[in-house]
Amino acid sequence: MAQIISITSEALQATIRRLLPSQQGFGEDLQASNVIQPILDLTPTAEGSALPQNFSQALNYGAITSTNVGATTADVCTGSGFFRLFGVSNIRADASATLQNFLEFTDGSTAKVIFLHSIAPGTSEIGESLAFDFVVFLRAGGADKITATSPSSTAPVQCASWQIGDLNGNLVQPSGFNPQ
Repeated sequence: MAQIISITSEALQATIRRLLPSQQGFGEDLQASNVIQPILDLTPTAEGSALPQNFSQALNYGAITSTNVGATTADVCTGSGFFRLFGVSNIRADASATLQNFLEFTDGSTAKVIFLHSIAPGTSEIGESLAFDFVVFLRAGGADKITATSPSSTAPVQCASWQIGDLNGNLVQPSGFNPQ
């Protein structure tokens, strides 16, 4: 015997509103039935021609911004939306001072450190490298950005960034990619 059950899940309702914008005005609860109904999906996604999420994060020459920071502070990621940011911090020990490379998230007035690489003073030529790789979200309005700071030319930070999603979370196709 068929049963119809009401589902009250804000997460599911939010997904329906996001994926089916024309359904946003309806206030009905979602319902489920224990009757199996076959569905034939004729969309490109079902055919396997849609771009997988990890492919959208692929390095691509046309969209990547590469930054090499030494003895300065520089913007490494600006704009709005989702960005992948990766690179490496290299530090060679200084005889008299602690050296620190860092990445900061700033909104134009307040900065928050999101990556810190530090090496204490030493008398020998000790060096170390530390890699980073993460995704950041920069809000609309242009004030949000990621900056890299390096205190010395012997402590460079190499960083690459590119946009992987827009403000609404839609994946950005790699530059030059044309799905068939």
